[in-house]
Amino acid sequence: MKIFMIGGTGLLGSMGAKELINRGHEVKSIALPPLPEGADLPKEMKLEFGNYLELSDQQLKNYMQGCEGFVFAAGIDERVEGKPPVYEMFKKYNNDPLERLLRLAKECGVKHAVILGSYFSYFAKKWPKLELAKYHPYIRSRIDQEKIALSFADDNFDVAVLELPYIFGTQPGRKPVWVFLVEMIAKMKKSTMWPKGGTTMVTTRQVGQAIAGAMEKNKGGNCYPIGWYNLSWKEFLTIVHKYMGCEGKKVVTIPTWMFKLGCVAIRNKQKKNGIEGGLNMVKFARVQASQTYIEKEEGCLPLGVEDDDIEKAIGQSVVLCKQILDGKAQNIVEMKGE
Repeated sequence: MKIFMIGGTGLLGSMGAKELINRGHEVKSIALPPLPEGADLPKEMKLEFGNYLELSDQQLKNYMQGCEGFVFAAGIDERVEGKPPVYEMFKKYNNDPLERLLRLAKECGVKHAVILGSYFSYFAKKWPKLELAKYHPYIRSRIDQEKIALSFADDNFDVAVLELPYIFGTQPGRKPVWVFLVEMIAKMKKSTMWPKGGTTMVTTRQVGQAIAGAMEKNKGGNCYPIGWYNLSWKEFLTIVHKYMGCEGKKVVTIPTWMFKLGCVAIRNKQKKNGIEGGLNMVKFARVQASQTYIEKEEGCLPLGVEDDDIEKAIGQSVVLCKQILDGKAQNIVEMKGE
């Protein structure tokens, strides 16, 4: 089928485009410049640079004409901070554009849509007592985004939301999201102190497979929790240490209340600077210290995702982060919230 994608040059969008093209589909995309130096984009993808937020309805419909599929691989993530209420920023870049795009897609006769979301939505629904949407603007925006997406689904329009977790893998020339983590660990000289708990994760290749699988397999309106590798923080950090060159460095599990103290400091700094984060870090401490695990049977296997090498993907991400911090990587493009 012919597929129109927003964000085809991004870390995840490019992997989705590559997988779709490998399966015989045609992909065309508009994306924000610049193109990362050395980015391995599928040469068959028809690419134009531009800001879809600045295009008219008719211009967007011109891209969608003749397409059966649409992929939304753009927006901003929880790392974004802004003036309160920061929810309005997430709504502006994640929700309002999606509502417009899905409306236009249906008008153009598109039959299948795939939206890249967040696994925080999954846990907001799984753990209602934590009221994650109430306390975290970013999570609220993702829940609202899912509601918007699913409201368009009907017998003639299939909509899939991928609830994506921690993702590892690199795109040459693009800054990984994990630079802050590597920098933080490097500052803890004797041991790495981290709370209990753990998270689910996937590789970029697996995200590409999930995008293609959802495009081909999904019927109706559905949210797919995406997770394959469930690692405790200690297991994960042991891998990170290995590729940072400090293999054997001790990981000390600290109590949640101690981790929360650090989160209070972050919140106070934000208040002092007149900004608000997508996550209320004080409230988020409990989530960070939990096992945010997803079994592969819940979303990955139904979409045809296959096993991959998570340690290799983590290692690639860490090595590139370290090269950037050491000043050895040049002409790096910042990640745009994926």
